Amino acid sequence: MLTLELDMYQACALGALVYCLGRLLVQKLPFLSKYCIPAPVAGGVVFAFAHLALYATGVLELSFDTTLQSVFMTIFFCSVGFTACFRLLKKGGVQVFMFLALAVGICIVQDAVGSGLAAAFGLNPLLGLCMGSMPLVGGHGTSGSFGPLLEQEYAVVGATTVALASATYGLVSGSMMGGPIARARVEKHHLKSTAAEEGNAVDEVASPIDGQKFTTAAVFLAVAIGVGTFIFAFFKSIGLTFPTYIGAMLAAAAIRNIWDVQHKDLPMEEVDALGGLSLNLFLAMAMMSLKLWQLAALALPMIVILLVQTVVMFLYANFLVFNIMGRDYEAAAMTTAFCGFGMGATPNAMANMRALVERYGPAPRAFFIVPLVGSLFVDFFNSMVLTTFMNLL
Repeated sequence: MLTLELDMYQACALGALVYCLGRLLVQKLPFLSKYCIPAPVAGGVVFAFAHLALYATGVLELSFDTTLQSVFMTIFFCSVGFTACFRLLKKGGVQVFMFLALAVGICIVQDAVGSGLAAAFGLNPLLGLCMGSMPLVGGHGTSGSFGPLLEQEYAVVGATTVALASATYGLVSGSMMGGPIARARVEKHHLKSTAAEEGNAVDEVASPIDGQKFTTAAVFLAVAIGVGTFIFAFFKSIGLTFPTYIGAMLAAAAIRNIWDVQHKDLPMEEVDALGGLSLNLFLAMAMMSLKLWQLAALALPMIVILLVQTVVMFLYANFLVFNIMGRDYEAAAMTTAFCGFGMGATPNAMANMRALVERYGPAPRAFFIVPLVGSLFVDFFNSMVLTTFMNLL
């Protein structure tokens, strides 16, 4: 079989084409728009199945340089940091802890379901963690860390492969599930965006986008990302492990609030546009890197467990998350986001929310709470939950 390796420029170009394909599909297929399926997910799924066909027939396997994928992810989360103003924090502060509690809750539920069903099928219960919060909340990063640990320290054969395959499944299912759930809630309860009423930065985006503002926005993003590298290095030096983009996000939040105190305006529409572009390219590149044949290699018990986890997430998000977070439009946005990072990763959550707000209007509190919990806290608590289950089992 021919293996084609694409460098970071070629991977970026292909990612852009995959995103354009997804945008075309969303325009031409009404159900994709109706159910708020993100364009890069739509295009990425088509590409992933085409890649599967090429691999299955022994024609071609593609591999990608992911350097720019990480860059786009950092730019996007840096743009999210610029939306974090203290005025909004005062209104959504309690909800941060409520959302975090729900996130920790789903970690416990997923690990209990995974290990319990694995034992019921006669598998090692520890292998069930590889189909629990490890891949579903933690994603490929946590799977790549805990999988080898289970193999080396607990002699769980195939833990890494199962975890990565489950993370792949979660990436797709979380993106596909979130939009329809949120849309159903918005339509059923006639929910509306209240961003303008809450005094959020809607006025900041009233002016048209222009080249000078784009340049200014790019400068702000570049400075925040540069400063963020020092923040990340500091965290690392004191033994704290966070995603690499956290430093940029915190630096951007600091700059935003300094500007607010001085009553100066930031080019927020341009920052958001650059962040949205980066998110679309990142997610398209992540989706086209999926190796669906890994899912086909899963044994029947593993497929059943993942399907049960999907049902659990649907019920948890649809009934618990939406109701506890307030049963309003912001709660609907957080519900679709919860499906994203509860089954895949925080970027999936953000893409789910962006697809929703593009159709129904801004959800500023959700855009602050979700990345804060998904980026800063959930991985830490998920690691604690996983460690506890590993010791108990």
